[in-house]
Amino acid sequence: MSIEHFVEEIQVLGRDLVDRVKTLIHEGNVNRIIIKDDKGQTFVEIPVTVAAVGAVAAPVLAAIGALSALVAKFQIVVERAQPKPAEQAASSQAQAKAR
Repeated sequence: MSIEHFVEEIQVLGRDLVDRVKTLIHEGNVNRIIIKDDKGQTFVEIPVTVAAVGAVAAPVLAAIGALSALVAKFQIVVERAQPKPAEQAASSQAQAKAR
């Protein structure tokens, strides 16, 4: 079985940032969360495999809470991993072998 990666962009207000990041961390299929301001400047990149550990998540969320007070609008870029359906995976592997 192969895994497909895709990116999702979410616009949030500063007051909703921490809650949205907590929700994304608990979803399980998220690999990385990138928080940017409305101009596209990256503030934080969080590899969720590390942030999922409780001891690490608390300080990260505290830092995000401090950031949310600085800027009114944020863009959250979410990298997700999702298993490809069996048909797609087989055709992708066949194409790779043909090359």
